Amino acid sequence: MKKEEILLVDFGSQTCHLISRRFRELGIKVKIVDPEISLAAIKEISPVAIIFSGGPASVYVKDAPKITSQVFNLKIPILGICYGWQLIAYLLGGSVASGKKEYGPQELRIKNLELRIMKNLPKQFTVWLSHGDTVVKLPPGFEILGSTKDVKTTFTGDKKRKIYGLQFHPEVEHTEFGQQILKNFLTICGLKIKPHNLNLEKIISEIKKTVGKAKVIAAVSGGVDSTTAASLIVKAIGKNFIPVYIDNGLMRKGTKEEIKNIFKKIFKIKPIIVEAQELFLGKLKGVVNPEEKRKIIGKLYIDLFEKEAKKIKGAKFLAQGTIYSDVIESKGANKAAKIKSHHNVGGLPKKLGLKLLEPLRLFYKDEVRQIAKKLDLPASIINKQPFPGPGQAIRIIGEVTAERLAKQHQADKIVLEELKKVDLLEKVFQSFPIMTGIKSTAVKGDNRLYGEVVALRVYESLDVMTASWVKLPYEVLQKISSRIVNEISGISRVVYDITTKPPATMEWE
Repeated sequence: MKKEEILLVDFGSQTCHLISRRFRELGIKVKIVDPEISLAAIKEISPVAIIFSGGPASVYVKDAPKITSQVFNLKIPILGICYGWQLIAYLLGGSVASGKKEYGPQELRIKNLELRIMKNLPKQFTVWLSHGDTVVKLPPGFEILGSTKDVKTTFTGDKKRKIYGLQFHPEVEHTEFGQQILKNFLTICGLKIKPHNLNLEKIISEIKKTVGKAKVIAAVSGGVDSTTAASLIVKAIGKNFIPVYIDNGLMRKGTKEEIKNIFKKIFKIKPIIVEAQELFLGKLKGVVNPEEKRKIIGKLYIDLFEKEAKKIKGAKFLAQGTIYSDVIESKGANKAAKIKSHHNVGGLPKKLGLKLLEPLRLFYKDEVRQIAKKLDLPASIINKQPFPGPGQAIRIIGEVTAERLAKQHQADKIVLEELKKVDLLEKVFQSFPIMTGIKSTAVKGDNRLYGEVVALRVYESLDVMTASWVKLPYEVLQKISSRIVNEISGISRVVYDITTKPPATMEWE
């Protein structure tokens, strides 16, 4: 029997693991289970509280994931988040229907600050939501504790039974006071908050145990994820670590030279460089579907690594800098919806000749940066903008041709240069152009041009699970736009993407 453990029921939420992380940061153990868990199993675990996660389903449809309603008879605190709250309402006699849809930020107004669940909360603050269904009738015993402009049942509770429902997501970074709400819930559960630190020694020890005396070839990209993973593996196995960079022509210009410098200076290792630009472009010829692009890149990527592994005696593992946001968007949970295949997760072939080694698989971007800092990696790596594995291929909507790729590289260079000039490059999470494949009319030199539209995406985020667009100064936007349309042939105009996540993903494809 485990003490002071919370049971987290996963209904397929993109942020289920993030909920677990938030409690882990508060020093509380969490066990994630599927909703099919039996009442007997729950009693055996003997949790001090139960959390119902969100999920993509509607509680009123056939085969929607549900849990036994007998959990409400256990007389332990329960917190439902998004779908989890709707399920609580549905199982306890309330009503849920397709209602006002809310995606992204909304202002929450609190009704009663005197309650324990409201300790240290202001009267009004911003929360992030992602829902199409709404609780339209409260179950008996529940009352409204907070509402947004359009949804009254955003924050509810049955104080007597210690059951609470949140239509918003307290676990995401962009919800203000979200962690405070979780702290308050833990207090109601009678749990004490304890400090938590990332244990690098444990990660390194697990790598040693997994790998043994085998050699590891590592997929490196020069980014914080792959470089941090490399640093951990080097500390675990030393010279049995072999970095490999596949130069597919889809990365940012100068990446190959950066990688050579990183491994020479930090690890005193010369990476293997595989030149494959023409090969990747050839495979992508005529392909317009983004999922197909990702899978083609993923398969070719693995084929090339397996080919390199055959040249190295004792190479049995392929190491990647996969992080949790990659996993969850590629449907990392049983009930989760698939958002997109990441080339290093969903793009991998079912039969892989190498065993995968992913020491950062359960960590988020901000945690990876913390690990990198503890490993004394340079600030230039720690603060580097993340770059997708499929690279510019998913920032070019439609077919990736040599001509469009060259234009994308040129536009990307302009964006980076202009943000660097005004000291914003390292202050934003990510910034990039997108070749949209949409055409519009322009006039250049008194001549009509029917050219391609370039979109600009610049946003801020901490852990990649939520994001908000950056309110760039108008003069910076003007400079970027002017340079792109003037310096790159065939471009008619530039538009700025001001969509948050949710509902939009960070990349367009």
